[in-house]
Amino acid sequence: MKLVSWNVAGFRACLKKGFEDFFYVCDADIYCLQEVKAEKDQIDFEPKDYYCYINSADKKGYSGTLIYTLYEPKSVTYGLGIDKHDHEGRVITLEFEDFYLVNQYVPNVKRDLSRLDYRMTWEDDLKTYLKKLEEKKPVVVCGDFNVAHEEIDIKNAKANIGNAGFTYEERTKFSELLESGFVDTYRHFNPTKDDAFSWWSYIGNARARNIGWRIDYFIVSKSIIDKVSNPVIYSDVFGSDHCPIGINLKLK
Repeated sequence: MKLVSWNVAGFRACLKKGFEDFFYVCDADIYCLQEVKAEKDQIDFEPKDYYCYINSADKKGYSGTLIYTLYEPKSVTYGLGIDKHDHEGRVITLEFEDFYLVNQYVPNVKRDLSRLDYRMTWEDDLKTYLKKLEEKKPVVVCGDFNVAHEEIDIKNAKANIGNAGFTYEERTKFSELLESGFVDTYRHFNPTKDDAFSWWSYIGNARARNIGWRIDYFIVSKSIIDKVSNPVIYSDVFGSDHCPIGINLKLK
């Protein structure tokens, strides 16, 4: 099973920038999208044989997640089941026979860190939610986590310490998630690989110069890390300020 995750930074805009070409060339079984910024009836893309699930934010043109899957899930859940978190369309969970798939878009703390306290609450509640799922079957979590975990995951680490997306608080929460029993798939297979990024600022020609951050992840329950292969960052795919990432998963 081939899975792809991509923060499309506005799906309707991304569709005009080559998304459909990537979709069919990549030929994945499941695509998890974040920052869709649209309602279902606003999206003019219905690939044959794929089921589509979307969780739109209450606020129009903001946030939102979407999944295209060739495999019909046993169940679909939207949100974390916590009202203060569930108005921004940030989580979709699909239950399959052998695992749960969680597509999520972590809230940004904002440049002035005004949303840091909320983000800390979100992180704790997300971890609790994932561990509850894990009591039943393994979990695959993907999406934009809005944090570069270690210095190897960001180009100019020293200059960015304390900035949004690279605060000690955000990085510690990501560490705690991994320590609770999850594995960062890309780093597991590429422990010393640097200059591997999934997001670049539009400022200063950053992408051409590869001055980026790795903030998009596939993390999985430790119990199935041996079922994961080919973690990839599609850094040559454009259409957003993020690029897609992917893994292969073989559970049978």
